[in-house]
Amino acid sequence: MSLITILLNIFLPPLAVGLKHGIGLTLLISILLTALAWLPGVIHAFMVNK
Repeated sequence: MSLITILLNIFLPPLAVGLKHGIGLTLLISILLTALAWLPGVIHAFMVNK
């Protein structure tokens, strides 16, 4: 995982997930988790961007 991916996972989780997986269910889940609370969105981004 590159430094840019790590920074995107922390500051813009949906963008990091969208760049890796494209538009789909994974991106929607990331957006919802980030909207509900920032930390679950970050955790989800790190999990899907291993």
